[in-house]
Amino acid sequence: MSRTFLGMPGIPHGTGNLGGEEPFPRSAARHLADHQMRANLASATGTIRAKRASVVSELPDWEELRESGRAVKEATMARLDEHLVELERRVTERGGTVHWARDAAEANRIVTDLVRATGAEEVVKVKSMATQEIGLNEALEEAGVTAWETDLAELIVQLGDDRPSHILVPAIHRNRAEIRRIFLETMPGVDPDLTDDPRQLAMAARAYLRERFLRAKVAISGANFAVAETGTLAVVESEGNGRMCLTLPDTLITVMGIEKTVPTWRDLEVFLQTLPRSSTGERMNPYTSTWTGVTPGDGPGEFHLVLLDNGRTAALADPTGRQALHCIRCSACLNVCPVYERTGGHAYGSVYPGPIGAVLSPQLTGVEANPSLPYASTLCGACYEVCPVAIDIPSILVDLRGRQVESDRRPSAEKIAFGAVARVMSTPRLWRSAQRLTRLGRLLARGRATLPAALPPPLSKWTRTRDLPTPPSETFTRRWARDHGDRT
Repeated sequence: MSRTFLGMPGIPHGTGNLGGEEPFPRSAARHLADHQMRANLASATGTIRAKRASVVSELPDWEELRESGRAVKEATMARLDEHLVELERRVTERGGTVHWARDAAEANRIVTDLVRATGAEEVVKVKSMATQEIGLNEALEEAGVTAWETDLAELIVQLGDDRPSHILVPAIHRNRAEIRRIFLETMPGVDPDLTDDPRQLAMAARAYLRERFLRAKVAISGANFAVAETGTLAVVESEGNGRMCLTLPDTLITVMGIEKTVPTWRDLEVFLQTLPRSSTGERMNPYTSTWTGVTPGDGPGEFHLVLLDNGRTAALADPTGRQALHCIRCSACLNVCPVYERTGGHAYGSVYPGPIGAVLSPQLTGVEANPSLPYASTLCGACYEVCPVAIDIPSILVDLRGRQVESDRRPSAEKIAFGAVARVMSTPRLWRSAQRLTRLGRLLARGRATLPAALPPPLSKWTRTRDLPTPPSETFTRRWARDHGDRT
């Protein structure tokens, strides 16, 4: 397929596993009732937050690095089409083959055809958000190909017939006892005396995966970055399983969102400093693997790069929302978000959970497909404070909320109420009358600082979850008139 689709108007939004049918408020309420999940999340996110804060504080130039990352991403997005053409040229020069995919269906077809051409009936995979986004595992299964996840957390999710709930730690909602149970129930030949000691669990997973690594002919990976000037792909990970996938099989297929491109190695240097600190709270990644095309006698003999759009071009055209494409998938915003910590990633109904998911998924699919996600936030701004590329997530959320309201023409109690409030506040006579009526609230409060929670509908919907302050004995306008004279 031609690469000229980039930047063209009229390209539809992406498709795949990005949106959920259940609105976030309803899903979140259901997940809040899972006390074990909430305890697991609180412990894990608290630990990661503390580690991140410690290693970030060691760098006197952290804010400068953060600004450099933002500037690199902004400049790259401004000329992304040029950088992608350069990337394609360099990969091809080094013996690789580049494929362009408009959406999830096209990407799945390309990968499935490539796997079928090898005759393989199974593949090993490096953890990849892009392949989750397009539902690649399901597409391969329909084609009779088994995909084995090799990242430990992804393996736990796969064996438990579960779904990832975190960008970096997909099984963050599981504790050690639950993981032990999953391994005992699903791993053939596992030691029945297996305990929940982390080392024993890791060794069991290692033995299970090792035979799959050694017999696999095809591997599928994602990519954290692609360097356009040399055609180099990079994967950063903590376990070494990724390196096994990238070196042992005969054929390597990488599926990468087009926004992962960086122009030069100097640009990559910035992100290799900020990503590990923001994600796992480490000074550097334990395993950073880079490869450029094909090297005879060393690694896979065949390399394919699938460049995925799936709504990214549409997001790129949005002056406000295009910031979401700057994301380097560190997950720092999830670990500080008070909403994510209490509801977990499954509540978002999207491959990308947390604050970044609340802006990225609507950008890729259209806000109509995820109308409730922009409201999955308190707008506290903690996500912006920790983002290593300074994405202003709260501002994007506000913008998406405005678009969602404008696109929904259906009447609602909220619209009627705020329409009435707007009319009252724009008419001085009505506003003064409304202020006088608020004195009735003092009667209901009976001397308390807030109104009672058990107010009659529709006010009860507000007071059940929020404190409504008791109206003051004197309105602001009356006090102003008394102190400064009535100049209205």
